Amino acid sequence: MTESRYVHALALGLDPAWRRQTRAERCRTAEELCSAATSPSDVTTFGYSMIGLKAGVDVLLWSLSPSLEALEERSAGVLRAGMGAWMTARHSFLGIIKPSQYVKRPTSQEQSLFEGERSRYLIVYPFTKSTDWYLLTQEERQKVMNEHMKVGHGYKQVRQLLAYSFGVDDMDFLVAYETDDLPAFGELVRDLRGTESRRSTVRDTPILTGIHRPIEEITRLLGAE
Repeated sequence: MTESRYVHALALGLDPAWRRQTRAERCRTAEELCSAATSPSDVTTFGYSMIGLKAGVDVLLWSLSPSLEALEERSAGVLRAGMGAWMTARHSFLGIIKPSQYVKRPTSQEQSLFEGERSRYLIVYPFTKSTDWYLLTQEERQKVMNEHMKVGHGYKQVRQLLAYSFGVDDMDFLVAYETDDLPAFGELVRDLRGTESRRSTVRDTPILTGIHRPIEEITRLLGAE
């Protein structure tokens, strides 16, 4: 794994006025958006529907790129292409993928959200730790994280990715989980609430939960048919 991969979660909300256009115009603009979101480039993008799941958000684009500039170009292309011109960025989370200082040998559960088959659901959110956390010694932090990771490893049906956001976004980390079993993920989160690491959590909202669908299918659900 290189240390120059960037991950981006872009949550977009559609202007309701778009639905009042003619069917032909809706289909044309939807095709333009789909083309922009899936055009060949250095950026890998997966689409998730959030229609009715979070106020003001309809589409979640989850992207991986070797450069920030490529992510910028992908986002710009989406926002100016047809249906994209009717959309507004509601949330945008940015992180850099690099080896964890707490995990010596990542398992298949960790750092793998762009490999293999997509799971049905993606959950992403910003995450920030307290100042006191960073003032602990490495040994003290490792002990706390060992407990945290032990709980996570008990839920094999949930994969995760932790990207570093220090200096490039408002939060410390961009956290993402992928699973086919949302109830199990809810149990994982509940169990993690009872670990020592919870004491140092400052921020872990908003939580964005999306359903994996091809971009074309999302646009149809929104009215391009």
